[in-house]
Amino acid sequence: MILAGDIGGTKCALALVHEENLRSPAAEQTFRSRDYGGLEDVVRSFLSTAGDRMGTGGQITRACFGIAGPIVNGSCHTPNLPWTITTQGLRVALGMNAVKLINDLEATGHGVFLLRPDELLTLNEGAPPPYGNAAIIAAGTGLGEAILHWAGDRHSPAASEGGHADFAPRNESEIELLKYLINRFGHVSYERVLSGPGLFNIYSFLRDSGYAKEEQWLSEKLKQSDPSAVVSEAGLAGKSELCIRALDMFVSIYGAEAGNLALKAMAVAGIYVGGGIAPKIREKLRSGGFMQAFTDKSRLSPLLEKIPVRIIQNPNTALYGAVRAASLM
Repeated sequence: MILAGDIGGTKCALALVHEENLRSPAAEQTFRSRDYGGLEDVVRSFLSTAGDRMGTGGQITRACFGIAGPIVNGSCHTPNLPWTITTQGLRVALGMNAVKLINDLEATGHGVFLLRPDELLTLNEGAPPPYGNAAIIAAGTGLGEAILHWAGDRHSPAASEGGHADFAPRNESEIELLKYLINRFGHVSYERVLSGPGLFNIYSFLRDSGYAKEEQWLSEKLKQSDPSAVVSEAGLAGKSELCIRALDMFVSIYGAEAGNLALKAMAVAGIYVGGGIAPKIREKLRSGGFMQAFTDKSRLSPLLEKIPVRIIQNPNTALYGAVRAASLM
């Protein structure tokens, strides 16, 4: 059996899977990341309750974990959690050597190949060539990016930390947003804008700069619930001028950075939009602002217009990908 995990700043999803059926876990469970001191603790908790569901002869032979952070020499200091995850630590915890750590977007890249057509929502059909690179961009707790390098006969996922590259404003409003965020954070990455916290950063900028007044009901709700979710829901429902504008800016910047990634990777075979945010705001992404910003690349616009763009709608894609990566070990 394979032990696989999708390890994020908000939650950890773990699964035990028989090698002959990579998409049908024998056991699966999700944990709140911040309730645990490290991944080893999460794994022990999972296996303590999942072991009886492994079936006859169900022995774990390989394990792979997709981690939201950079993997260097088998180690990761997670940027959105106070954890240090190491291959060696997990080998000790599991009592086995066949353990692999990969970036969570690399895991998503593996998982894309296990998706059904109905688990992808097309934003742009495009006119792709029969081969070429693809790429993934995924906003959630943070911002992840990965390249699917065309290796001649297949796509090979390669991790990146492009979400932490410098945010590049494109107009006066975004320049003012950058100045606002510099005062708060110093360095401003795309993740400071394109993530759950990033959406609230945009909202806070608009509120504090006097774009519109924050309604009393909204102020109370922001104190009681996850502020990013509140902004998203109110923006989608058209209940708040501030939230509508914040969501519009978020979608436009998201499209622009997806286009940047497409250019850097020469991702003519397609861009996949993953993460937890995209499926929740898919109608907003389909409304035109995302693709307008994606293709707005001056002389290279005709190239971008031919690139397929699809939203990943299955939340287990990275988990499936960790399973697939383990199966290739």
